[in-house]
Amino acid sequence: MEGGGRVSLVKYGSVVSLFVVLLAYWFRPPQHGVLDDRLDAVLTSLLRAERKVGMNNVAKPRVAVGFGGCVDLIVDGVSLLNKIGLPTTDQPLHHNYLENEEQLAQSFAYFFAPGAAAERFMLNDTLFSELVEASRDLPGNRWAVGGNAPVMAGRMATEGCDVLLGGSFSPDFTDVLSQHITVAGNVLDEPDIHLILEYPSGASWGRYTSRRANRYIIHSDDHNPYLDSMEEFAEKLTDFHPDLVVVGGLQMMDNFPFQSGERDALLSRLATLLTTTSPQIGVHFEMASFVEESIMQDLLHYVVPHADSLGMNEQELPNLLSLLKGSNITVLSDPNPRVATVLDQMRELYRLVNQRYQDANAESPKATGKPLTRLHVHTLAFQAMIVTHGSQWKNTMSATAKASLTANRHVCGSNDIDPSKARLIMDDSFAVSRREGSQRIPLQETRPVSCWDEEEYEICVAPVLVCTEVYQTAGGGDNISAAGLVLQI
Repeated sequence: MEGGGRVSLVKYGSVVSLFVVLLAYWFRPPQHGVLDDRLDAVLTSLLRAERKVGMNNVAKPRVAVGFGGCVDLIVDGVSLLNKIGLPTTDQPLHHNYLENEEQLAQSFAYFFAPGAAAERFMLNDTLFSELVEASRDLPGNRWAVGGNAPVMAGRMATEGCDVLLGGSFSPDFTDVLSQHITVAGNVLDEPDIHLILEYPSGASWGRYTSRRANRYIIHSDDHNPYLDSMEEFAEKLTDFHPDLVVVGGLQMMDNFPFQSGERDALLSRLATLLTTTSPQIGVHFEMASFVEESIMQDLLHYVVPHADSLGMNEQELPNLLSLLKGSNITVLSDPNPRVATVLDQMRELYRLVNQRYQDANAESPKATGKPLTRLHVHTLAFQAMIVTHGSQWKNTMSATAKASLTANRHVCGSNDIDPSKARLIMDDSFAVSRREGSQRIPLQETRPVSCWDEEEYEICVAPVLVCTEVYQTAGGGDNISAAGLVLQI
């Protein structure tokens, strides 16, 4: 009798459990449907914001972009390291440059785990050549036009600009460039090669797992560090009459074994070039992965004072800010920072750069620098811009939207954005500052670009539809920055 009762109770409990599961299934919130609808709404709104400003019936913007260029060999980073038999390391370490396999393993592990972008010069030519050879027959590898200047030039040409590109390339290289790009520079027999070690989010290498998709870049350049196209670029610049001059690729000088005084002389010539451009022509400097403190100091002296626009990512922002505040540079920062943190860093950078400009003018009435009037920071989750009221930069809201959309287009490798291959990782609302009591701004699907005024500038923030099926991260920042600039000149 007791045994039969237990069986009945078990059966009854099973029926109740099944009934509860069915109820939970039928009355569950339609989470996926809601998320899909939300992504569709954000995408539609961003596209509408981007299209709000067109270049129809308007003279094509003319943009001069320097310096350098290379051929990118893009491979799966973990596959390459496994192929050459590089053992994982128990000691992730930052190295300013690479001389051997052990340093490569330590440096790759250091940036791979947090998923932070990095670029390093390899002093060991033999090792670099071996890595390139091993990459040539690696499944899934591909070759692409590379370098900050050609990538930004390519994006701007695609978006409807006429471009003057300063760089020394092989004939094969120039043949694949847009017809809207005019090259100023020498002809090379063999272009520099950059090895792009890509990896997706969740990739594993030994005991390390990447927190986000990114890339580790290795180069061993012979031409790019010398800015050897600068003279011809300067000659053609006068007749080109640009609306904007863009400077990038200077990280090729980082830790390069120059002769004494050589780098200083090159950057001095660049400063002279920027000084002699018309004050009405905007100058944008695109930051990159710098680790040598002396070149950062040189950039603050020779380049930043002549730029009224700066572009950088979430690693480069605290790096430059730390140096301006008199501290050591920061090699690795949070790869997924909060909006409030980035905005506070941007405000402080804007203030410190302009304070240096004011101090320089107070010391010498003949100072030739410019105030900083535009600052664009691109992160995985969002785009943020500061633009000074009354400056030459237009359409900040639309430009921020375009930068956001370009992030997805480039990383997914498609001009058409597929919401099923994207996700939002920016918070549903964000504080405008880390200061206590700061305003919080909700993310509105129908108006996803949030803009507001503060003191002498406007701030705009846009969420990124983060690509979940990554095609390529390398060149992301260059494409994003270039696309944002196109609508503002």
